[in-house]
Amino acid sequence: MAQFAPGVFRTLHGLFAVYKPPGVHWKSVRDTVETNLLKELNALKQRAPRQQIRFLPAGTEGSNGLEVTRVPSAVPVLADHVLVKGPAFTHIRVGTGHRLDIQSSGVFVLGIGHGNKLLKDMYNSHFTRDYTVRGMLGKATEDFTELGKTIEKTTYDHITREKLERILAVIQGTNQKALITHSHLDLQSQEAYELAVQGKLRPMVKSPPIILGIRCLEFSPPEFTLEIQCMHETQQYLRKMIHEIGLELRSSAVCTQVRRSRDGPFTVDCSLLRTQWDLGSIQGAIRERRAQTEGVSRGNPDREAAEGPIPGPSRGAEGEGELQA
Repeated sequence: MAQFAPGVFRTLHGLFAVYKPPGVHWKSVRDTVETNLLKELNALKQRAPRQQIRFLPAGTEGSNGLEVTRVPSAVPVLADHVLVKGPAFTHIRVGTGHRLDIQSSGVFVLGIGHGNKLLKDMYNSHFTRDYTVRGMLGKATEDFTELGKTIEKTTYDHITREKLERILAVIQGTNQKALITHSHLDLQSQEAYELAVQGKLRPMVKSPPIILGIRCLEFSPPEFTLEIQCMHETQQYLRKMIHEIGLELRSSAVCTQVRRSRDGPFTVDCSLLRTQWDLGSIQGAIRERRAQTEGVSRGNPDREAAEGPIPGPSRGAEGEGELQA
């Protein structure tokens, strides 16, 4: 049985996540999703054209032979014909969450219908985001990416994983101080103490980029991979941080990949791939995440479930970082 297009359209309200590939602009992703939805909605069963009474000529047998009379008949209104008025659905407002630049990839949150309001609530909730960032030692470029103009080449034989983790511990320690500063809470209060113990101390206003956790996942010179949990960041800020890590290691480094693995309650596992940007998959994704998005709209999201554990350096590296700080 064919689905009724207006009924399906009324179900498209909520948030869902897609996986943005690298090299594709976020506007192109949004426009592709909107185009696919409009195409499939217009292919569904539409409202029947309105009927109107018209007096049409008809031949009848009379006393003088064949006579032409006008007979009332119900005919469809031509103004409702698809070739006259065009497709029934021509625009769907698809909103975007925290955007990714053209070189980045990963979780990209979109909203449809009432989901556009939820996007604003999600922004005001100040969720953290997780990134997997890859770097390469031995080279520096103007824009901190491997495709930029090379301005310096250096050696990296002296760099070890222990030295890298020591730098990461210093970065995390410095950002923890900034986190406390921008939280705007009285550190002597019971509220600040409880939030700090639970690991939920967050700035609830716009602040500079803050790194909540950072650790090394892989180190095989000249390449290395970091896992970063942060908030209020940009992808270019993360690339610049890779460059600064290279300088701290008495070398240089460029960023080769920025991949967002989580944006608030949305993870890579629940993100729709390019082949899944269709009506049925988007409906299913909205239904699956409805419980969490309702928590966002109430302004009381479950941060532990949404954000997960904060990554950090190993115990030994953390101690060394605190000593240097």
